[in-house]
Amino acid sequence: MMRTAGISILAAALAAMGAGCGGETESFDARLAEADATFRGRDYAGAGEMFESISEDAFAAGDTTAYVQACAMRARSHLAVNKKEEGREWLALAADHADAADPIAWTSYLGARGRFEWQDGDLETATATFRGMFDYCQERDMWEKAVDAAHMVALTGPAEERYDWGLRGIDMAERGGMEGWLGPLWNNLGWEYHDAGRYEESLEALEKAREYHYKGGNDIPKLIADYSVAHVERMLGRLDESEAGMRAVHEWAESLHADGEGEAIEWLGMSRWELGEIALARGERETALELMTAALGELESAGMPSWDPEGWKKKSETLAGLR
Repeated sequence: MMRTAGISILAAALAAMGAGCGGETESFDARLAEADATFRGRDYAGAGEMFESISEDAFAAGDTTAYVQACAMRARSHLAVNKKEEGREWLALAADHADAADPIAWTSYLGARGRFEWQDGDLETATATFRGMFDYCQERDMWEKAVDAAHMVALTGPAEERYDWGLRGIDMAERGGMEGWLGPLWNNLGWEYHDAGRYEESLEALEKAREYHYKGGNDIPKLIADYSVAHVERMLGRLDESEAGMRAVHEWAESLHADGEGEAIEWLGMSRWELGEIALARGERETALELMTAALGELESAGMPSWDPEGWKKKSETLAGLR
């Protein structure tokens, strides 16, 4: 496996050899598709290793398009586990060799670059990147990449535009038969409605998201979909329905955690916290205190203080107020 210390050497060598020019090149489509599927399955470590291997072989074959795709996705696999600095080195390699004349490589690079800008908190720059990507893709009938760009503008754009971009992405995905996008798109729209206090619309969107997530094979998106619906039911005051759904989520998370699913600890904590909120809404203060104390410990184990410091602070203050 190529180590990050050797990345600059690889980049220099690739530039010197004029990657993609002359000679027979290997087709990497099948390998990239397999690595993409691994990434979508949330095995970010496994996907990262696959993309790194592809980047090495694409370098050796002189295939610039595959090389840029692999480097961009290697960067994203680091970003997905909050290793931004490692990811930036791979993003820089993609940037060095991405060219707007190569649509596949260029959009792979833009999709990665915009996500780093988003995670850096530079929403204005990220939005400009994704809008540019959307226009570029529309002009070239690259509809799936256009949906990706619309999906991201719905996350990074001004609040008043996010609904329109979310609905634009949903419409494009529905018309293009891109069912795999509909779960994430409806989910994001549902949470936009939630954050605006539009809970009935949020519930409707999140129920649609759950319908599409349940067509996939990965348990975690299904569990999150169930959690989201039960959470909004609580916000609507439907405590009995919310409690039944959240207990099911909690039991499922316990089972996944026992089976070694790394992400399950987060949802153990989140679902237990929600059960505490339900107890508090019913006036069961001691029960709420017990549940929320345990939940905060689980969320700390899941790393919440680093990936959501504001959410961690809010929960900590809520718990302190109960003691």
